[in-house]
Amino acid sequence: MKYLLSLTFMLLTFTLSAQTILGAWETYDDKTNEKKGLIEIYENNGEYTAKVMATYTGPSDAICENCKGNKKNQPIIGMQIIEGLEKEGDSYEGGTILDPESGKVYKCYLELVEDDKLKVRGYIGFSLLGRTQYWRRKK
Repeated sequence: MKYLLSLTFMLLTFTLSAQTILGAWETYDDKTNEKKGLIEIYENNGEYTAKVMATYTGPSDAICENCKGNKKNQPIIGMQIIEGLEKEGDSYEGGTILDPESGKVYKCYLELVEDDKLKVRGYIGFSLLGRTQYWRRKK
C-alpha cells in the first residue's frame, strides 16, 4: 500500500508538471523551421514572463538595435521578451511579446496545445490580426 501511494503521488506530480508552460522552450523559424532560440518561461506572483536564454542563429552577443526604451541596444540574450501574462483558464493572456529582430512589441497569448508544444500568438489590436508560432519544450 505504501508503494502504491508513493507511485500515485509521483505520477500525479509528473502529470501536473508536464501540463505547465514553465520551463525552457525552443523557437523555430516560420519559413525554414530552423531552430532559432531558447526561451525560459517563469512565473512571479501570478505573472508569467519569458526571457531569451540562447540564440542559435546570428551572433551570441547580438543587441536589440530596433528596440525602444530601456531595451534599446541591450543584449538579446537575457532580455525579457514576454511580460505581463496571467493565467485565464487554459491560456495565458493580457501580456506582450517583443520581437527582438524588429524591435516591435505585440499583445500576446500562450496556450499549451500538447505537453511539449506551446502556441504563441502575437497580434495587433485583436487576436485575428497576428501571427502564431509553435514552440517546443526543450528536452
